[in-house]
Amino acid sequence: MIDTLLLLGHGFAVVLTPENLLFCLIGALCGTLIGVLPGLGPVATISLLLPATFALEPVGAIIMLSGIYYGAQYGGSTTAILVNIPGESTSVVTAIDGYRMAQQGKAGEALAIAAIGSFIAGCFGTVVIAFAGPPLSRIAQSFTSPDYFSLMVFGLVSAVVLANGSLFRAVAMIVLGLLLGMIGMDVNTGMPRLTGNFVELSDGVSFVAMALGLFGVAEVICNLEEDTSRSLNQARITSLWPSWSVLKASRGAITRGTLLGSLFGVLPGGGATMAAFSAYALEKRVSRTPSRFGKGAIEGVAAPESANNAAAQTSYIPLLTMGLPTSATMALMVGALTLHGIAPGPTVITRQPDLFWGLVASMFVGNIMLIIINLPMIGLWVRLLKLPYRFLYLLIVVVSAIGVYSVNNSVFDIYLMIGFGLLGYILRKLDAEPAPMLMGFVLGPMLEENFRRSLITGRGDPFVFFERPISLAFLLLSAALLVSVALPFIRKRREVIFQEE
Repeated sequence: MIDTLLLLGHGFAVVLTPENLLFCLIGALCGTLIGVLPGLGPVATISLLLPATFALEPVGAIIMLSGIYYGAQYGGSTTAILVNIPGESTSVVTAIDGYRMAQQGKAGEALAIAAIGSFIAGCFGTVVIAFAGPPLSRIAQSFTSPDYFSLMVFGLVSAVVLANGSLFRAVAMIVLGLLLGMIGMDVNTGMPRLTGNFVELSDGVSFVAMALGLFGVAEVICNLEEDTSRSLNQARITSLWPSWSVLKASRGAITRGTLLGSLFGVLPGGGATMAAFSAYALEKRVSRTPSRFGKGAIEGVAAPESANNAAAQTSYIPLLTMGLPTSATMALMVGALTLHGIAPGPTVITRQPDLFWGLVASMFVGNIMLIIINLPMIGLWVRLLKLPYRFLYLLIVVVSAIGVYSVNNSVFDIYLMIGFGLLGYILRKLDAEPAPMLMGFVLGPMLEENFRRSLITGRGDPFVFFERPISLAFLLLSAALLVSVALPFIRKRREVIFQEE
């Protein structure tokens, strides 16, 4: 414990430099902004800013991108409560009771509890990273190729099971992502695969072009179909300091939401959105008066806001300790680290201590910044909703094209981005989430590499995956997940959950 505190002190020394403090502030501000504005989530924004991080040091870049992710969880609750417009998918459930409280003249209490719950959960999640990260990293260093292969299979299966909507579409997206990840030079033979005689694809599909197309351009096309005119009936805020009775009523919900969110953040395919809906459902289940929910229950605000912030923080644990992204946002973080020549995994903590401990310390600093940014500036964030969206969309497309071109100085990548943008639009029309496809694309090459390496060391014997206890455990867990989701009761319950969402 003493060693962890000393290393955490080193992390604060890294982040409390003027440069890194500025990046942390920029990330928190951008996160709040995209959380407030509907139609532009953290995935699209992070993919949009990926090319810009080339000019930054790795530590500053990851601190800024991380601030965008957990900052969006704060910003989304503000407009969800005041004007019933959830800026981020994780805040959809907050709007149910939060907006009712605002209509009842309790907007200040709802905003304060959302901020307090977010701050407590964010700090708790960061503490979990600090203390759980190094032991898990040491465990992961003992993994061999079969263990890593089975771990990634478990991650992909979990992403399928926890993905929104049809299981068939989720599997199809994973498979499509795996196939796209195979494009390029074969590692063993050096021969081109699936390139279609395009020399530009020799090094594989550009991650930046794919991410910007699927989550930037496609998002713009989808939002252009919707009515962007919004009537803002902002609730009057009397006081931002909650009474003792409100604090007492919400403390249990904050605790349960924080613990549940911390668990969902670690699970592959879980993420902040799933954590928020699950926390709301749990509070409704344990409440003695469930009829209050949907009519302005403070627990309906406290629990999901705590859960989504805790999940946003703890989702970094599997990424930094095992190199396993648990969501589309974490897959983008893998891309950001790779662009800076850093391989996410168990060696990050030992080889890149400034990065790991600087990131952990920045989360504490960022949560404090977000409290200061969000509550006093509520009026400004709500007025931003009057911004004409047609200007915002044009800016996104132009910046995306410039960013994609700047990576490899290739016009081909711009065409690739447009192609993925059209693909992302079609997928949304078919109710197929592109997030599992991005996870399959990121994990595909690592999955193939560890599979082939395992077979080489095992001399072609497929039972090499069942001989090691760790590998066998992950395969059994994957099989159990697939069997459980096929059971009628589980399948029916899953459909009910996603219908509620």
